[in-house]
Amino acid sequence: MKITEPTPGAPCWVELATEDIEAAAVYYREVFGWRAETDPRTEAGGYTVLYLGAAPVAAVTPPYVPGQPAAWTVSFATRDADALAAAVTAAGGRELTAPREVFGLGRFAVLADPEGAVFSVWQARSFDGAAVLNAPGSLGWVELATRDEEAAKAFYTRVFGWTVGTHEDYPQWGVDGADFGGMSALDEFYPDDVGAYWLPYFAVADVHGTAARATESGGTLLVPPTDVPHGPRIAVIRDPRGASFGIHRVGTEG
Repeated sequence: MKITEPTPGAPCWVELATEDIEAAAVYYREVFGWRAETDPRTEAGGYTVLYLGAAPVAAVTPPYVPGQPAAWTVSFATRDADALAAAVTAAGGRELTAPREVFGLGRFAVLADPEGAVFSVWQARSFDGAAVLNAPGSLGWVELATRDEEAAKAFYTRVFGWTVGTHEDYPQWGVDGADFGGMSALDEFYPDDVGAYWLPYFAVADVHGTAARATESGGTLLVPPTDVPHGPRIAVIRDPRGASFGIHRVGTEG
């Protein structure tokens, strides 16, 4: 990720929705060394911030709706959450959670693109988002898996104004040319019931070692440590509750 601080249009935060916040906090501490702090306010509903040292890097939340599968959601920074949500619906997407205030920290909305890939937007007030990006143990890349790459390009460039570049036939998203993510195709090798989704990748110093800790702690390897041609070493993991995430060797994204 060439972007190392919260920037409008770029990823700024990630949240894991799961019914077992305590177990998730334990798992990700074992994998990444994150420290968990739960907001004690009743109205926060158990919202738990995950820290890398003193730096907030992610969060764990209760499911937004009953029965919601465990999943990571990528949040993109915006100067105006209401305007962004309106732009999403105007471009054929959906508003899943209307823009709302969060304890004076900021304003957020949960949205979906026309193919159903869920993401959120964050309008910062007193909280900008992740204090560290693209360092070991923090968000380093995001990837959209989709069945219609051209429609996705049209949607996200219209809504966010992203640039779209190509590196070794791999489309990459950027803000003013500073890349932060990419796009992969849900082709014929994926079951028909697999819908579009955003996948966060966390930067690590040692892909093999992190993948080993992830599986020893109860996760499942979906993609074992692999050297991507002309790209980074990566792995994709499903945590014990079913939420998927990727890891990549730090400094090799894009």
